[in-house]
Amino acid sequence: MNKKSVTALDLPMVDPLPEDTQRYFEICQEKLGLVPNVLQAYAFDIDKLNAFTTIYNDLMLADSALTKLEREMIAVVVSSINSCFYCLAAHGQAVRALSGDPILGEQLVMNYRVADLTEKQRKMLDFAAKLTESCAKMDEEDREALRAVGWSDRDIWDISAVAAFFNMTNRVAAATEMKPNEAYHAQNR
Repeated sequence: MNKKSVTALDLPMVDPLPEDTQRYFEICQEKLGLVPNVLQAYAFDIDKLNAFTTIYNDLMLADSALTKLEREMIAVVVSSINSCFYCLAAHGQAVRALSGDPILGEQLVMNYRVADLTEKQRKMLDFAAKLTESCAKMDEEDREALRAVGWSDRDIWDISAVAAFFNMTNRVAAATEMKPNEAYHAQNR
């Protein structure tokens, strides 16, 4: 793999980037201090990049009863089960940043069951974990466990969608040997 490449595939970014994409990357640089490698990886095909960012922004940033932290917690738990190095680095950092707690980020990466969570969060993560490990075994009992702690049916949809999205992205990252930005490792520790 080329040292500058963010994946093991020879798929260079479109050059020059379209104006909208360039502006989006500049906003990332300004807000995050970096352009996430996942965006650079998808930038070989602007339509694929736009599809990815549309879904990501909707699931992770749009209005939801799930907080941004809870959505990042799901991302980390799913990524931990799938051993996705890219997402563990990137979303582990997001958990540390949003929670202000570097220990929580590490606990979720290694074993969310040892983390100091609310019962509602624990049930949310149990659901995301089961969906990741054995999706064919999901049933009404799993949804009822979420309802019993206060999650609505709309919330169950959001939990499911976030978990499913990260199962997909974990597989793309694994298949392409996507490398996380080095900056993630030191941030918010």
